[in-house]
Amino acid sequence: WGILYYSFPVFLTPMRTELGWSTTALTGAYSVALLLSGFAAVPVGRWLDRHGPRAIMTAGSVSACLLVFAWAMVDSLWGFYLIWAGIGITMAAVLYEPAFQVVAVWFSRRRAAALTLLTFIGGFASVIYLPLANSLMTRLGWRDALVALALVQLAGTLPIHALALRRAPSDIGLGPDGDPLRHDAPAIARRRSAPAVSVALRSALFRWLATSFVLATTATMAITIHLIPYLVEQGYSASFAAGAAGLIGVFALPGRLIFTPLGSRVERRYVTALMFVLQTLALLVLIAASSRLAVLAFVVLFGAGFGAITPARAALVAELFGTEHYGSLNGVLALAITLSRAIAPVGAGVLAGWAGYTSTLWSLVALSAIAAIAALRLTPAGPQREDIERRVQQHA
Repeated sequence: WGILYYSFPVFLTPMRTELGWSTTALTGAYSVALLLSGFAAVPVGRWLDRHGPRAIMTAGSVSACLLVFAWAMVDSLWGFYLIWAGIGITMAAVLYEPAFQVVAVWFSRRRAAALTLLTFIGGFASVIYLPLANSLMTRLGWRDALVALALVQLAGTLPIHALALRRAPSDIGLGPDGDPLRHDAPAIARRRSAPAVSVALRSALFRWLATSFVLATTATMAITIHLIPYLVEQGYSASFAAGAAGLIGVFALPGRLIFTPLGSRVERRYVTALMFVLQTLALLVLIAASSRLAVLAFVVLFGAGFGAITPARAALVAELFGTEHYGSLNGVLALAITLSRAIAPVGAGVLAGWAGYTSTLWSLVALSAIAAIAALRLTPAGPQREDIERRVQQHA
């Protein structure tokens, strides 16, 4: 995360100065990478289900190092786009989606704790790597800084992916959570084949899951990109607006610590709906805000709800559909969410230009509220789940 995702803005200005490329041209390559990461998540998910994470995450570690090194050598715009297309595909092999599949397969009772730890540590990626990349760039220049980051990438990920990862805990004689392996466990899940995936994707349960997180992500991305111009338009200083936007990420971390473990004690659909309700309330506070204190109240509420959305999605896929086809299902969901991330900033900008920011915020309130309602339909047991299981058995 720190090198492939967060460090990009640090190198914008020096690259623009040396190479003469526009900011639009440079950020266009980054957008291409994000879109390709979403599309690549689908075949990567299928690979993870069939072969496990070791080979693809190891290859991703090597690919990431080579591509960042190539980025350091770049001297043509078309080459820059090719490199970032490769980085986008590599992201699908080394960021959260494959890591979530590992957690889903290796943990059951302690899955929430594992997801909390994973995403909480991941939340520090920007805190660590933005200043690190900037420091290296200041001391070494942008090209040598990227070479250094490429080596950090390789040293920090390759040994773990190549030596520690296994397909499942049974490969080392254990069950999930490190429990003793149960040799009498039912084998029906292992006999399920591709139809189980297609049945799940066509189910109402998956549609509610996708609807909930796509709508919530759309609102989140729109406000993340447009918060600063909205606050400036409302008369706040640019420095205050930028500080408020940055604090959202800070308050996302305690949100992960609170809401992710809570899903082990309360039905996760209720916890997820509560997060989206907090997001809705935060947007209402922002619409009514007339002081800096009110804006900070928005930041606290929005950050707390926003922080646990990603681990909640990871946990829900496993709880609702099991782990046998986790990679495939999560990959399709990741593609839908990536497309919403790409469309949301542009769509919100068009709507703001046509109807103004206040109307845009009300539309985001509606999206967040609908996401909360959809989350309440994510029942792990009941008619929807029974229908999936019946249809899977018919296919089998």
